[in-house]
Amino acid sequence: MTVEIITNYANMILIIKVADLPEEFPAIAAIRKSVFQEEQGVNPALEFDGKDEISQHLIAYLDEKAVGTTRIRYLDEKTAKIERLAVLSTARGQGIGKKIMENALQIIASKNVREVVIHAQESVKVLYQKLNFVEEGEIFEEAGILHVKMRKIFYLE
Repeated sequence: MTVEIITNYANMILIIKVADLPEEFPAIAAIRKSVFQEEQGVNPALEFDGKDEISQHLIAYLDEKAVGTTRIRYLDEKTAKIERLAVLSTARGQGIGKKIMENALQIIASKNVREVVIHAQESVKVLYQKLNFVEEGEIFEEAGILHVKMRKIFYLE
């Protein structure tokens, strides 16, 4: 299933879609390397954890340039985990991360998955709160960065 949203976004075209793999994975990897490894100092072995092959990936293009990504991993038939949300620094502050998350949530809901979990970086948990995620448990360290587990329940009919 491919979801494609095309928007006139700040006088630019924003496309968010399910990535075609393996063709688009190099662009996804480049975004994640830039954001997580270069900016945040995450160890490449932690960032590229062997779970990409079992995940569904979204990619965002702003005027045909790959600028953002996330992955969805289905933990079981009722739970999905959204991971590795990243937007290049040159494209931040425009709501692209939120749009990527909204698309990921639509995809998950369309599969009748009941709940979504994330490990949100403490510094950006407000983004997830705006999407009705609720904090769960204590703050913890992951890859040297403070995180909090958050959960969103879909009330399916």
